Amino acid sequence: MSVNVPLEELPQAIERFGLTPYIVTVGADGRPRATSVTVKWHKDLLMVPAGRRTLENVTANEQVALLWPAPVPGEHALIVDGWAAVFSSPETNEVVFVQPGKAVLHVSQAGDSESAATNQPRHADGVGG
Repeated sequence: MSVNVPLEELPQAIERFGLTPYIVTVGADGRPRATSVTVKWHKDLLMVPAGRRTLENVTANEQVALLWPAPVPGEHALIVDGWAAVFSSPETNEVVFVQPGKAVLHVSQAGDSESAATNQPRHADGVGG
């Protein structure tokens, strides 16, 4: 279940979740990549110091997502979809700036408690992995 977060309320939501989400990028080869980052507000953009692969991916595909996992199972995660650009300066080296486009609080639907308890994946036929 998802609940929209108005973008004007995003700074307060990020303050509650902390400054260390994952950034999800997709490279030119179509492979997704999730990397733990630290974010900081710069006007209405999120500034993300980034490594080589994240910089390459953002250069190839400007669409990104930032994910703050739920603090405990059953609570909401924060997901921010947006557009990113690489910026380089002597003061910051290379960083990624993310323009938030949409934000949601998302909680996973209750799953199979037996599978979750044993951390075993289930196949389509219902048999454990």
